[in-house]
Amino acid sequence: MCTTGHNQAPSDDVSPVRQDQPTNTQLTTTVDGFPPKHPNPQTRNAEMSKCAQRSASLASLGTRPTRRQFSCSRRLSRARDPRIRDIGRQIEDDYAAIRKHYATPKHPIVLAHGLLGFSELHVPPFPRIHYWHGIREALTAQGATVVTASVPPSSSIADRASRLADEITRSGVDAAAGVNIVAHSMGGLDARWMIAHTLRQRGLPVRVASLTTVSSPHRGSPFADYVLRAEAGPLYLPRVYGVLERAGLETSAFAQLTTAYMRREFNPATPDDPAVRYFSYGAVAGPPPLLSPFRVPGRIVGAAEGANDGLVSVQSARWGAYQGTLVGVNHLDLINWPNRLRWVVRGWMGRRRFNAVAFYLGIADMLAREGL
Repeated sequence: MCTTGHNQAPSDDVSPVRQDQPTNTQLTTTVDGFPPKHPNPQTRNAEMSKCAQRSASLASLGTRPTRRQFSCSRRLSRARDPRIRDIGRQIEDDYAAIRKHYATPKHPIVLAHGLLGFSELHVPPFPRIHYWHGIREALTAQGATVVTASVPPSSSIADRASRLADEITRSGVDAAAGVNIVAHSMGGLDARWMIAHTLRQRGLPVRVASLTTVSSPHRGSPFADYVLRAEAGPLYLPRVYGVLERAGLETSAFAQLTTAYMRREFNPATPDDPAVRYFSYGAVAGPPPLLSPFRVPGRIVGAAEGANDGLVSVQSARWGAYQGTLVGVNHLDLINWPNRLRWVVRGWMGRRRFNAVAFYLGIADMLAREGL
């Protein structure tokens, strides 16, 4: 996916980490870029037998297994899903808590939001809502220079990319010396278009040192395919275009998030810049609650592409040097918008395994270690 020149379009296949882009993150993968396959059937049967023996021993003692003791059956469950090999290095507890120290990157960090996003939303008399809830403040407290860009919520990728470039040039940072873009969801597509087209076409003094995408749909989303088909019924998106337009919102973005558009138009026309370092993360959501907004889209994406965060599959999120897959994390958890009730319950049960603030501090630390 990372190309070696401007004229080479990225492949639609998942590519391994570029050899000219060393990363300190250890990827437990085989030579084909995926985790080692599960052992042979005899080994798997032996492991199942061990699980059964352990469960019987615990039952005889009247002991409830701990979460760690359940890991054996969880591994077996994953092994039975042939698509699990596609999620790369699994990140489960790395960002459960904030560390005492993080390295500070050399270049400013630009935070680029996704579809229908914003930097700050304020509707009086309600309190202000920040897209990057607590993340900018935490990065700044660690000494990083941070720019939170705001682009049109649902405009075309090209329009959003142009605004992103404007936001960077007007921010007051020395963009010509280099910036690190960290983008969530559609923001990653905006940044890729800006790097490949906008900066050069407009001759702007911006040098992008790196682009880190977090669950960006680099190959589109099957859910976008679904809502743009008439058989989607109540979810058929064109029916609500009028509502969006009356609210002053563009609707161009939605059709550009389909798998066909990304495969046929966007990716072939948007090669990677060999002077830019590309990193990416994906996520896999846990079982959604009954009323979760990700219940239906997650099922649709899962049927088409396997493991996903409720909107974007791991397969689609991989781009450049893939850093790993966050396990048990949905699309909104990634920007520190967790379900509050679930957050409290998990705290009571001692099962909080992801802190979005710690995650973005970790990204900044990774960029610093890469000399960026």
